[in-house]
Amino acid sequence: MIALIQRVSEAAVRVDGEVVGEIDSGLLVLLGVEKDDDEAKAQRLMERVTTYRVFEDQDGKMNLNVKQVEGKVLVVSQFTLPADTKKGTRAGFSRGAHPVDAERLYDYFADQCEQVLPTERGRFAADMKVSLVNDGPVTFWLQV
Repeated sequence: MIALIQRVSEAAVRVDGEVVGEIDSGLLVLLGVEKDDDEAKAQRLMERVTTYRVFEDQDGKMNLNVKQVEGKVLVVSQFTLPADTKKGTRAGFSRGAHPVDAERLYDYFADQCEQVLPTERGRFAADMKVSLVNDGPVTFWLQV
């Protein structure tokens, strides 16, 4: 399971022109679900995302996590993250989870985030338009 996290000052997801998820300061989480992922991996990734220190402390060092700065999380499914891009000019998607499994684990991950801090989400498998202001820019790839 993969989370591409971006520290944002704002982010939103629209589907057919309607805002379905929106946050101010926090993390935009693009979530990719791979074959063989399960609830234990989703739980571990949620713990990493919500405790990863990407926000600056009073000395300007990235020592604070999203919970410590009372930020929010916006979780967006991103089936292209597990793509195989090692050769050729077209990605292979055989490493991604079956859509039924991916949706179940996406929902589980977002539900677990909601237990810890304010969480918004996109709409699984929809044609989403994601807008964000990346603060820094700060972007990290987390994988479990």
